[in-house]
Amino acid sequence: MEPSEDELIEAIRRVLSGPGPEVIVGPGDDAAVLDAPSGQLVLTADALIEGVHFDLGFTSARDLGYKAVVVNVSDIAAMGASPRAAVVTLALSPQLEAAWVMELYGGMREAADEYALWIVGGDLTRGDLVALSVTVAGDVSPGRAVTRSGARPGDLVAVTGTLGASAGGLRVAAGGRVRTETDRALLRAHLRPAARVGEGAVLARHGATSMMDVSDGLAKDLVRLAAASGVRARLRIADVPVADGATEAEALGGGEDYELLVTLPGLPTLEAAVAELRDAYGVGLTRIGDVEAGDGVVALGDDGVERALDPTGWDHFRS
Repeated sequence: MEPSEDELIEAIRRVLSGPGPEVIVGPGDDAAVLDAPSGQLVLTADALIEGVHFDLGFTSARDLGYKAVVVNVSDIAAMGASPRAAVVTLALSPQLEAAWVMELYGGMREAADEYALWIVGGDLTRGDLVALSVTVAGDVSPGRAVTRSGARPGDLVAVTGTLGASAGGLRVAAGGRVRTETDRALLRAHLRPAARVGEGAVLARHGATSMMDVSDGLAKDLVRLAAASGVRARLRIADVPVADGATEAEALGGGEDYELLVTLPGLPTLEAAVAELRDAYGVGLTRIGDVEAGDGVVALGDDGVERALDPTGWDHFRS
């Protein structure tokens, strides 16, 4: 016999048990109550819809829950902030059993433990498809949030890690066969992305003038950053760090990498950030371009010739 809504909510509460002292009221009431941090509140929300953002044919409930939290934590990281709490809205299709839901929340709890935040409530309903929306609240010191709009002429453009792995993982999953260790790494990058929380704080401390996470593809997101800042960005294609097993096209337009795209004021600052990220997190930071007066984004080829950059990438309403 399937559990009632109240019974399912109580089971979810047990999965999410053990909030810290900053959580005054957790799951089960009309709203959560937390001690207010001494700083500024940072809020973000993201929805994952079956058939649009994930395929249950190759995405487990636990991986889906984990990813749903991490993609929101990544937005908090891109502001140079720290995540604190999350609420979850979940629509379930009738054919899914309670055990699947427990696995989903188990994945959420796993991600919450990894990134030191609490899941403190939400909503549960029925739907034709699985729809999962997570809202994460974080905090940052007053005036220290890093936005997309602060890049200035003379800044350098850089990105953490490597790009294209998630798109490569989706390609592997769609092909139905995992043949090599590289295939496994690509698939894991797609199903279990990492949010660069500590790295975002390091970049903010080193004076990042603008920052965002690469969620819809480097080309599209760099266009957005340049537009928000009112500047022109030059991207050196040959310098873009492509993940092992991925293609250049996947690195430029694949999306869902959740690496940090950042502008920094000058080479000494960049080199200092490179050293700290390497020593503290084992994560690379690669210079991929620069910022100048003007608007738009151009790509520089090996021949040094500027060409228009096609803003490929994920678009919910065109893809």
